Amino acid sequence: MGTGNNAIITVETTVNAPVEKVWEFWTKPEHITNWSFASEDWHAPRAENDLRAGGKFLTRMEAKDGSFGFDFGGVYDEVKLNESISYTLGDDRRVTVSFLSQDNHTKVVQSFEAEDTNSNEQQSAGWQAFLNNFKSYTERS
Repeated sequence: MGTGNNAIITVETTVNAPVEKVWEFWTKPEHITNWSFASEDWHAPRAENDLRAGGKFLTRMEAKDGSFGFDFGGVYDEVKLNESISYTLGDDRRVTVSFLSQDNHTKVVQSFEAEDTNSNEQQSAGWQAFLNNFKSYTERS
């Protein structure tokens, strides 16, 4: 199961929006490019998303100064509309995202297999930063 260090890391946030909006903003490329980066000195100039089991996704992330960039992508294992998404990254690590409707709020819980390059704490902080950007973008849009 994956090439990581076997730890499962979980990050979460509660978005002040109904699950249908949260789902749309999480899955539509025109929204992904507005939140899929960890800090303001980065951006996501391109996103592709074939949201179905077996479908592929790709988000291009780049430093705004042009010094570095990479593609974040994988293949969907399972998609349950407005409920959950599971996918396998290019390095065979697995990720699960759950969307839990709570009245007019949505709790987003993301669990992923850790990799070996960065500490679990760094990975948790990085993935949490993405979630924080997602929450902020979704709530102000």
